[in-house]
Amino acid sequence: MLKITLVRSPIGAKPKHRATIEALGLRKMHATVEQKDNPAIRGMIHHVKHLIKVEEGK
Repeated sequence: MLKITLVRSPIGAKPKHRATIEALGLRKMHATVEQKDNPAIRGMIHHVKHLIKVEEGK
C-alpha cells in the first residue's frame, strides 16, 4: 500500500493534473489516502509528483 498526501494546492495546476489528484481520492490539502501499489497508481503519481508526498505503507 502507498500513503499519498496532498502537500501543494492543485488550484494553479493544469486541468489534467487536477483530474489526476481527484482520481487518486485527494480532495483537500494535507489529506492522506491509501492506494494499492500497482502500475496504474504509480503512473498517476508520476504525473503529479510535484503536488504530493508518497510513503510506503504496509
